[in-house]
Amino acid sequence: MSNALIYRAHYRTVWLSDIHLGSKDCKAEYLLDFLNHSTIETLYLVGDIIDMWAMSKQFRWPDAHNQVLHKLMCLSKEDTRVVYLPGNHDAPLQKYAGITFGEIEITREIIHTTADGRKLLVLHGDQFDQEVCFGPLQSWIGDKAYDFLLFINRWYNGARAALKFPYWSLAGYLKSHIKEANKAITRYKHACVNRAVQMNLDGVICGHIHHPQVDDIHGIKYYNDGDWIENCSALTELPCGDMKLVYWTQTAHASNLFNLRMSKGKSENKAA
Repeated sequence: MSNALIYRAHYRTVWLSDIHLGSKDCKAEYLLDFLNHSTIETLYLVGDIIDMWAMSKQFRWPDAHNQVLHKLMCLSKEDTRVVYLPGNHDAPLQKYAGITFGEIEITREIIHTTADGRKLLVLHGDQFDQEVCFGPLQSWIGDKAYDFLLFINRWYNGARAALKFPYWSLAGYLKSHIKEANKAITRYKHACVNRAVQMNLDGVICGHIHHPQVDDIHGIKYYNDGDWIENCSALTELPCGDMKLVYWTQTAHASNLFNLRMSKGKSENKAA
């Protein structure tokens, strides 16, 4: 099918974070499909786009990851304004805040004004780690537990693909039922909202914790755009200013992609 025949949804703004290009759990095929089915006026890359942590341990850069990076660069040279807000996994890029590389703006925080006039703080969210985490040991244990959840998630969805079932985030389900994880998410949400209150803004948009959500806390809007590791989610703004989360694995466009991806990745899972 030619690109001219592909239906594209039009968004005034899209927020993407936690893509983790270079990581074995990155769902690059889904993201590429989403981008190919969208036209975007402003695109915010809200941190952890390239997983420099993962690549420092094992360099991994499949063709699909390269295609996503190429697509993002092409968008910036066309009619899309692209703003990159580095997170903790792409922290080396934070030192370039305030600089424009090609057509891509780099900053740590920015205020976005919606079509209906609301002012929203946009940032990755790692700025609040000290308020959310207990300490270095607890953080290390948490990272190891999350890696194990993703390991289970890969095998579980490999079995679902073999049975012709669509992708479903087991990792996200288990995480949402862990009491301590829910406590950390709540602390994180309040830390983000408090920053918006201090700045006299209407809300905050973030990523970081891989937990897509829209919430209202004492009249302040909290938006988390999620990730492309577990949820394949994006936060979108329509031309009228309405905001909604899009889960790309739930679309007809992505359902066949998952089976293709899992058939390609079986050998990788065996080696993991």
